[in-house]
Amino acid sequence: MSESTPQRATWFVKGRVQGVGFRWWTRSQALELGLVGHARNMGDGRVEVVAQGDPAALDTLGERLGEQPSTIRRPGRVDGVVRQPGTPRDGLTTFVEK
Repeated sequence: MSESTPQRATWFVKGRVQGVGFRWWTRSQALELGLVGHARNMGDGRVEVVAQGDPAALDTLGERLGEQPSTIRRPGRVDGVVRQPGTPRDGLTTFVEK
């Protein structure tokens, strides 16, 4: 990855993404890309993914979350992904499932 100023992004992923291993898969993708943050189930059936790190790695994660059809064997079914920018926060050391 390049030596860029870290950025933060939040994705809201809708579809059949709860109870299928999607958060675990997202965590593995984020760790592979060197990102920190979390993935958590939301009450409305979506998964919230918050990640920060290298901007190119964030773009790659976003592509993997929303790639249709999935060529990377993503669990579940993604019907839509919305990305929102954010301000990086201190103190994050890894990527976790919540």
